[in-house]
Amino acid sequence: MALITAYWGLDGILIFASLMVAAYMYMTRKFRYWTKRGILEVSPMPFFGNFRDCLIQKISPSEWVKNLYDISKGLPYIGFYIMDKPFLLVRDPELVKHILVKDFDVFNDRYASPDVTDRLGYANLFQIKNPGWKILRTKLSPIFTTNKLKRMYELMLLVADDLDEHLDSLNLETQRTMELKELASNFTTDMITSTAFGLRVNSLKNPKTAFREAGRKLFGYGLLRSMEFYIIFFLPHLTKYTGAKFFGTYASKFLRNIFWEVINERKASGQKRNDLIDLLIELKDKHENDGDLGGFRFSGDDLVAQAAVFFSGGFETSSGTMSFTLYELALHMDIQKTLRKEIQDALKESDGKVTYEMITSLSYLDRVVSETLRKYPPLGFLDRIASVDYKVPNSDLVIEKGTPVYISMIGMHYDPKYFPEPEKFDPDRFTDENKQKRPNFVYFPFGEGPHTCIGLRLGLLQAKLGVIQIIRKYEVTPCEKTRIPMVLDPKGLTTTALGGVYLNVRKITSEAG
Repeated sequence: MALITAYWGLDGILIFASLMVAAYMYMTRKFRYWTKRGILEVSPMPFFGNFRDCLIQKISPSEWVKNLYDISKGLPYIGFYIMDKPFLLVRDPELVKHILVKDFDVFNDRYASPDVTDRLGYANLFQIKNPGWKILRTKLSPIFTTNKLKRMYELMLLVADDLDEHLDSLNLETQRTMELKELASNFTTDMITSTAFGLRVNSLKNPKTAFREAGRKLFGYGLLRSMEFYIIFFLPHLTKYTGAKFFGTYASKFLRNIFWEVINERKASGQKRNDLIDLLIELKDKHENDGDLGGFRFSGDDLVAQAAVFFSGGFETSSGTMSFTLYELALHMDIQKTLRKEIQDALKESDGKVTYEMITSLSYLDRVVSETLRKYPPLGFLDRIASVDYKVPNSDLVIEKGTPVYISMIGMHYDPKYFPEPEKFDPDRFTDENKQKRPNFVYFPFGEGPHTCIGLRLGLLQAKLGVIQIIRKYEVTPCEKTRIPMVLDPKGLTTTALGGVYLNVRKITSEAG
């Protein structure tokens, strides 16, 4: 005699069916959450919500959020689901302004979150929650003053010379196919380790340096690494069960060890370089005994977390911007020639020296890079979470406490309402006149409001210097391996070219300076 019927097999079928029905009922219990509030929602699928194509890595997260933006054309917002949880996508610029700036006190935290025990991942400036974020942001801001950037720039020029020397060694008088994302990553890795940590690792000469290997592991979008990012950014309640780490296991261990080594060596030598390491040492000495400051301490992994996120963000965003810029220049030779002429004319006036003032004065370069960031922002979406119930201005909608709110950066950047012919690469979108014609809060490649990327000026400086060093002497053109149009890696959380950025590179016959 079985438990329910006369047969164990039939009992098993009934129990399994009952469990499936219960799971179905549980996972669909919140569906129609938005419909009940009079908000259009994307029809969800049981167990996946609207997240299936992203979860199975059929499409990148940024493109997935953009698709939600595109299907809600004409609406200020639309509801969607990740698994069974209701999310809100906001697409109205005025409401975006409220969320990112005017009502920042309500939306002052990201939804994404590593587990609190992953201190390198959780306690860094990018991920930490308030009130710790506000304290930390205030303490770290002095590293990015104009005077500090100018001091860093002198170190950046040494790496720029390394890039020049490396390219010369390749004998590019004869055209050669190169993968430029890797070259850019080697360059920006050397940049950030030099300017922030006082290390000359020379990844350009030896691409297998420990820092470069850590960077590859960190942003190597294999199945498991991608799933770690997906859990942290879209399913953060699962981080404590899965062990997902923001920097990954390999990079976390390496970065922890190397940065404590650098900090201890700097303290022992008494050397001062006015860089991030000096600032972290100063903060440690001054505040280590203050204890917990809003979920953060100026000691241990919490301190090293700032160096780790500075390294990861510093090399990856700049290398992406640099390589995507070169890609678009290769496809648009008229723009490439105009930019080269601007660079060469400026070099004539500066006696062949690429000075800080020269870079900041190149208006066409700035427009080119701005257009690159429109098409390829480093992270294609923003996420926030409501800390209290929030009534949307001029609406009956109340965003309940704990509701995740997403903004599609790429969606707005490709909206023909704001950027006509959005697939076209057109630097003239960013003339002063055209910028004034556009609404605010439709272009924000580094975020907007108090959470704007703290290192955006440094990142832009690195990318621009890299582009100058290449375009002043070399011509880039498409090759057989160039993907036209660009295809993004569906496994990539950040905006990443599938398979890399392959271009032909050839040394031009004349240059200024």
